[in-house]
This record gives sequence, C-alpha cells and structure tokens, in this order.
Amino acid sequence: MKIAVAKEIKNHEYRVAMTPLGVAALIKEGHELVVEHHAGIGIGMSDDDYIAAGARIETDTQRLFAEAELIVKVKEPQPSEIEMLQAGQILFTYLHLAALPELTRQLLDRKVSAIGYETVTDHNGGLPLLQPMSLIAGRMATQIGANLLQKEHGGRGVLLSGAPGVERGKVVILGAGTVGENSLEIAVGMGAEVTIFNRSPQKLEALDRRYGNRIQTLLATPELICAAVREADLLIGAVLVAGAKAPQLVTAAQVEQMKAGSVIVDVSIDQGGCIETIQATSHDKPSYVHAGVIHYAVTNIPAAVARTSTLALTSRTLPYIIQLANRGLQQSLNDDAGFLHGLNVHQGLLCHPAVATAHNMSAMTAKQALLNGK
Repeated sequence: MKIAVAKEIKNHEYRVAMTPLGVAALIKEGHELVVEHHAGIGIGMSDDDYIAAGARIETDTQRLFAEAELIVKVKEPQPSEIEMLQAGQILFTYLHLAALPELTRQLLDRKVSAIGYETVTDHNGGLPLLQPMSLIAGRMATQIGANLLQKEHGGRGVLLSGAPGVERGKVVILGAGTVGENSLEIAVGMGAEVTIFNRSPQKLEALDRRYGNRIQTLLATPELICAAVREADLLIGAVLVAGAKAPQLVTAAQVEQMKAGSVIVDVSIDQGGCIETIQATSHDKPSYVHAGVIHYAVTNIPAAVARTSTLALTSRTLPYIIQLANRGLQQSLNDDAGFLHGLNVHQGLLCHPAVATAHNMSAMTAKQALLNGK
C-alpha cells in the first residue's frame, strides 16, 4: 500500500503521525512510504532521518495526497487538505467530528473512508489511541491553569500549594477519566485543594482509596457542581462521551459567579467543551477573558510538548497502520470490532451514531457501511 505521512498545518501543531522507526517497520512489510518535506522537523526528526528509514520525501503536498491510498495525520484535515482528498482514500487521524459539522459534511462529500483515533476501542471498551494524548493533556491542564493564575497573565495571583499560614488554591475537576485523573495527579502533587466530580461512584471510590483525605470526591450533580465552581480558583473540564459532543455541565450564569481572575481550562473542547462560555482557542491566542474569568481552550494541547506526544501517540497507532496496510480496510475492520468502531465515514456514508446524533443526521452501522460501500 502507498502510505502518505502529511506535515501538520494546524496552528502550532508540531507533532507528526509517524516516526522513522514506524516508516522502517512498514517498509519491512513491503509498503511504500512517502513523507512530506519537513513533516518531522517539529520534533527534531529530519528528512534525512526518514530517507535513512526508507521513505521518499515529497515537497509537493498536492502530489503527496493525490498518490496516496492511506493518509496518516495527527489532527483533523484543514480546509486546504480537505480539497485534496479523493474518493476511495483512507484517512487515519484524530477527527472529533461531533464538534465539527462542516468537516463531517465535507468528508462525506469527498467520499473518503475516515477513521478517527479517538473512537477506536480495545477489547475492554477503552480508547487506546486517545488515551496517551488525554494523559498528556490532563497533566498539562493543571500546569497551564497554575501558570494562568499568576498576575502577569491576569490571574488572581494564587499559588496552588498556598504557603505557611495561607490557604491553598482550589482546583475543581469535572470528570475522572484519563484527563481528569492526570489533572488530579498533578494538582495533588502541587499541593492544591482538589475536588473531582464523576458520575460513577465506583470510580470515585477508587480515587478515594488512592488519595484518601488529600482530595474530595463528589458525584456529578448540578447542585454540587454549581457550589464547587463558584469557589474554584482553577476549573478543569475533563468530560468525555466517546465520539459524542461533550455535555455542558457549567452554565454561563455559573461562570459569572466565579471569582475574578479565576481560570477555566476546558480539555473537552475537542468535543465541543463542557462549559457554556467556552470557545476554541489556539496556541497563538490560547486564552481570553469572559465575565472576569480566564478561559483556555486550545484544541491541540499536546502539540506544545510535541516530541513527547508524538512518541506516545505513534507507539499506539503503528500497529493499526500496519494492520490497515497489510490487510486492507475491509478485512482490517471486519476482523477487529474495536477498530471498526473507529470508522466515522465511509465513501459518503455516515457510520458513527454519536456523530449522527450531534448533527441530527442519519447514520448506518459501520458494518453496514462497509457492505454498502465498495
């Protein structure tokens, strides 16, 4: 199979979808690898590194897309890339289509087969290709929030650890999945006063056993969330419903009751965000102020630590890419139910129920889509 590794062009996106080691593994399997010029430069991997691994370097982006059977990326295709996609091609990347109705329609129109890293599942129902980036984004969320609380960034001037005779900063985390757990780990390590919400009593019990009285765990009810948000110095949105648009747990009225100079970091922004006042931001302009509260909602947080993120991500995606290349789309997905869950659109057919619900569109099952497509 002819596989293209595209250079990311989203704002301050430095990750790359494949390392030279991944290229070498696929070359060994008999596949042809074409890597876009300077695709790995953001993580310190040169064109020469990819050439040494057996890849061909392509300087013409249109030719790269035109000749590929499988295109691997990190982030969703940007407008100029969408125009280059062709019917029958396979696109393997993060998609987050529940928050992107226009992109959903465009991918359907282009009649590609698009598999979203974030909706591939494992045998236990986990999200193996989302998990490493969620871990990094969660750890960064607390770090970013702590930085924004400093006065030079417009924050309240609160140190999360407090000081002798001075109360600690209050961190409220909505959601106890991978993002929430890792935000919690860093917040506890910083010495903050932490409250974490989740819908699962079992999950909260597990966190209680791990952290004891160093944290407060609460069931995610509207009343408890409202009271905690009002007192928060740092509010972290870490809500995920796989493939679906994130539920809004905090209203604009509740944000208006927060303390001036407090901070919101909504990691759920890739799926639309869980705070009513949140809007997507970029690494160029990562935050804005609404109702006196600093809002941070960068849609590619892990790009800031691109080398770590790339190595963590590609170690997970490579086995799936090899599977796709060796067996082809139909057999790969039919042989692996979890991989099949990753198929969002296929040759003009929408086949992810959560995306369909988010956009009030009709969909068929992924298995039906494969049967109806070519």
